[in-house]
Amino acid sequence: MVYGKKFIYDFTKIIIPPFNYTGSKHKLLPNLLSLFPKNICVALDIFCGGGSVGINTQAQSVILNDKQNELIDIFRLFKNSSFLEIKDCIDEIINNFNLSQSDIFGYEYYKCNSANGLSFYNKDGFNKLRDSYNLDKNPIKLFVLLVFCFNNQIRFNSKGEFNLPCGNVDLNKNTINALNDYFIFMQNAQNIHFFNLDFVEFLESIKVNSGDFIYFDPPYFISDSEYNKKWNENLEIKLHQTLQKLDKDGIKWGLSNLTHHKGRENLHLINFAKNYKIYNIKSNYISFNDNHIKKDTKEVYLSNV
Repeated sequence: MVYGKKFIYDFTKIIIPPFNYTGSKHKLLPNLLSLFPKNICVALDIFCGGGSVGINTQAQSVILNDKQNELIDIFRLFKNSSFLEIKDCIDEIINNFNLSQSDIFGYEYYKCNSANGLSFYNKDGFNKLRDSYNLDKNPIKLFVLLVFCFNNQIRFNSKGEFNLPCGNVDLNKNTINALNDYFIFMQNAQNIHFFNLDFVEFLESIKVNSGDFIYFDPPYFISDSEYNKKWNENLEIKLHQTLQKLDKDGIKWGLSNLTHHKGRENLHLINFAKNYKIYNIKSNYISFNDNHIKKDTKEVYLSNV
């Protein structure tokens, strides 16, 4: 699989996705990328989430896939827009729903402080924006919700409605700078493609060659984070079977996961890893319940390369 010409941009600079998506690997990238194979034709980020690994992998082409179609809608919107167009839309939403701009006015203007955050001020406007998004499903509104919501997560109820509450932060200078850098990247990285399929469906729908590399960052089986709740033992086993088949077919892959966390062990992964190369990764995995890194957490990178 080859899609056009090689990217032209500075790979020495880490591109941070424009929203702090839960589970992002951007802090681990120097470690992870050093373990990836060289001279990749097509890099496929199967559970891309915020996309930090895929967009920072040096390859002739990059494919980002995630089952969460609302997330991919944001990526596609950004791919086909300019920074100024998106920034104008964001500013309009912030003004229309009376959300804070602490980078311009500071916390005191909103009678809040950095310790307690901005949720008290933003709650009403955030809830109205959430209602508006649930009616029209406009991806730029979802982006703003992800910036302002609790823990920057993405979650929908059984009716398909975004249902997270307001968080304590807003669109600060760091997020704006990351957004600008992301658009500079997108202007040069034309050879990037987006899919939103289940990982099995995705791999069945495309042809992968020996010069390609697939990165897997699935929901962690032994974690209780919100975005892992739909992952189960059957899917974990199916993933390992998929990796075994890819290995037999001569396809290079890498996998991030947890072997130990909060007194639990992923025995399926531990047994599966015996046949492949395994590397310990300095974890930045945050516990969903108490928001800090667990000392007994063991994050690993597993590969057949």
